[in-house]
Amino acid sequence: RTPVFAGDGAPAGSYGYTNSGYSVYEEENERLTESLRTKVSAIKSLSIEIGTEVKNQNKMLSEMDNDFDSAGGLLGATMGRLRTLSRGSQTKLLCYMMLFALFVFFIIYWIIKLR
Repeated sequence: RTPVFAGDGAPAGSYGYTNSGYSVYEEENERLTESLRTKVSAIKSLSIEIGTEVKNQNKMLSEMDNDFDSAGGLLGATMGRLRTLSRGSQTKLLCYMMLFALFVFFIIYWIIKLR
């Protein structure tokens, strides 16, 4: 028996493959595979960069949490001192507040005068 050929001269069972064994479909497949490989590589590097950024952000958040904890401790100590001050005589408290107000007004006057 003689083989039945398709329109391009290739045997009917080869589905359009040329006699050289390398078809247009294989070339297209190789091109698409290379394009996909390039995109996967880009996504991989991007995900690695995102992971590194997330680690850095988590480290920064942890440091910020520690800073807020220490600031909260300092604020708590200051509030304790204010409570102790407020338990004292009212004249002392009024005197301290007046001195503080005068100090603030003096600083503001001095800043305005230097301009």
